[in-house]
Amino acid sequence: METVIAPPATPTAVDLEKQYLLQNYARYPVVLERGKGCYVYDIAGKRYLDLIAGIGVNAMGYSHPRLTKVIREQAGRLLHSSNLYHHPYTGPLAERFSRASGMPRVFFCNSGTESVETALKMAKAHGNNISPEKFELVALDNSFHGRTLGALSVTGQEIYRRDFNPLIPGVHFAQRNDVTALEQVVTERTAGIIFELVQGEGGIHPLTEDYIRKAREIADRNNALLIFDEIQCGVGRTGTYFAYQQMEPPVMPDVMVTAKPMGCGIPIGVVACNERAAARMGPGKHGTTFGGNPLACRVALEFFDILDSMLPHITNVGNYFRMRLTELQKKYSFIKEIRGVGLMIGVELEFSGKQVVLDAIEEGLLINCTHNVTLRMLPPYILTEGDVDRAIKTLNRVFRKTKPPEK
Repeated sequence: METVIAPPATPTAVDLEKQYLLQNYARYPVVLERGKGCYVYDIAGKRYLDLIAGIGVNAMGYSHPRLTKVIREQAGRLLHSSNLYHHPYTGPLAERFSRASGMPRVFFCNSGTESVETALKMAKAHGNNISPEKFELVALDNSFHGRTLGALSVTGQEIYRRDFNPLIPGVHFAQRNDVTALEQVVTERTAGIIFELVQGEGGIHPLTEDYIRKAREIADRNNALLIFDEIQCGVGRTGTYFAYQQMEPPVMPDVMVTAKPMGCGIPIGVVACNERAAARMGPGKHGTTFGGNPLACRVALEFFDILDSMLPHITNVGNYFRMRLTELQKKYSFIKEIRGVGLMIGVELEFSGKQVVLDAIEEGLLINCTHNVTLRMLPPYILTEGDVDRAIKTLNRVFRKTKPPEK
């Protein structure tokens, strides 16, 4: 009897990733194929309500008709031209961003961490212009600013830093919302102070208004640039264009960096600054090959057109979401705290949230866990109260079968 040899199995996408990709991600067991609105679908057709939205990137959800139209049109015109030449969208987007932020100068790059690198160079150049001894940087404990060496140097979480030391020298850290601690590390040698107004990877921790105002005073007193990192909390996420506009009157930074939502999936990073910070960044001092390309800028312009009328919606749905989560907190004692602003929400548990995230995936809900114990939600801005109700029902099912570890 003739032996039939079965053909080798075709490797799956996951198999190929394991064989060829750098193994630096601990991915969840889901292969996503498409999305519509606030929902994504895996290759088997299972639907998930997406409350993490590409870690805060897919601000207008998936397959938004206006964004899809713009991307298609621009793909047939001009994707890239470099910064050797002008194109029709850089100037208008810079003006739009400047008006929204109140900052007179804008630089476009490709990502959040690249925008942080730009801001750190601005601070270094500012300090060096005053004195060669004015090169130090101050950041906050529990912060996260990116994974390149400069951004990592000002990230106040040892878990991200420890394998890459020594990093940039002259960086000091202070405790969040502790004015005395900040005053102790900021000196005449400080070139820049950088912090997130809402710490994202650190567990969704907003800074207090008093602390932010005092930081502005301390920076001015020591002639240091104050840098706001709004990569995760900016461009509409909190219900205002930028988180510093939650305060009245706003506390203005010298430099502000952001990225995630602006391109709605197309990479773009932004640095906005005042004239003092811009003064030392003349021709040849900094650059980027892909930053500010026609596709990214045109998509970002369309994003702003959509966003302008959505800010009240973000505030209202965010308030409703936290209210519904508070109802769950009353039912489950292992929920320690609900935190956040707008549609940037953290649910702190008494134990690791890793299994909760996996259980939520099984139930068709995408969230993630940051700082080990905080369930993080950065949903699309188009989220509705009906979507929130669906999420609460799913979380209730997940929490109902959650067994806290024995103390």
